[in-house]
Amino acid sequence: MTGPLAARLPGGRLHLQHGPIDLIIEAFGARGEVERAYGQAIERFGDILETLVKELPALRRPVGDQFPEFEGPVARRMADAVWPHRARYITPMAAVAGAVADEMLQAMLAGRTLDKAYVNDGGDIAFHLVPGQELKAAIFVNHLDGAVRLGHDNPVRGIATSGWGGRSFSLGIADSVTVMAHTAAEADAAATLVANAVNADHWAIERKPARALDPDSDLGDLPVTTSVGRLPAEIVSEALGRGAAEARRLRLGAALCLQGDWRLLEAA
Repeated sequence: MTGPLAARLPGGRLHLQHGPIDLIIEAFGARGEVERAYGQAIERFGDILETLVKELPALRRPVGDQFPEFEGPVARRMADAVWPHRARYITPMAAVAGAVADEMLQAMLAGRTLDKAYVNDGGDIAFHLVPGQELKAAIFVNHLDGAVRLGHDNPVRGIATSGWGGRSFSLGIADSVTVMAHTAAEADAAATLVANAVNADHWAIERKPARALDPDSDLGDLPVTTSVGRLPAEIVSEALGRGAAEARRLRLGAALCLQGDWRLLEAA
């Protein structure tokens, strides 16, 4: 594996990549402040993956009755995000992408004055806004797209998306679940749970043990979704209803999609 890579993209964005971590970063403000923020991001990115790998076996274990203690700051963010959900099967890995985004955003902002900024880790996004500023986040699933506008007065500072066809395994059948929360790590963990809840039993749904697809998966022998054929409308509606109930339980805003049908929920 090559080391961390950094490149500038058109429009003034910054691209950072190391192994499975792939970040798109953009900051807005005075040119000097933006450049210094990018420099801080590049410097902080250097040991993110290496530090996570050192604690990977423990990060893959389900959260139990005792709060998991970790040394690395990203791992600690992951533990904080999943701890409220310990009654369900969840590991700190459910929040890894969001936690990396949160950590990188904090590094960018240290000592800097920026109007707004975001760190996008494969669709899990942490962002910063000052009064009077807003960001628009796009949601695109199966040729249908939408967007949400987030302003400074809105407490949401993290967005995450999960689903059975994404980068990580899912126990559910959602094409996409996008969740908004106070941090990207919190949104990441919650999106995992809501996507798992969008579920049904039907012959058109295929599943395999996670370990059969990836021997190192944190989901072990749990059956993860590998294919979802065309489902009857009533099955789709019931599955989305289960996911919506989970989002309401978490009191978070969410957008759920399954085979062209949507459920949109505002934060409680």
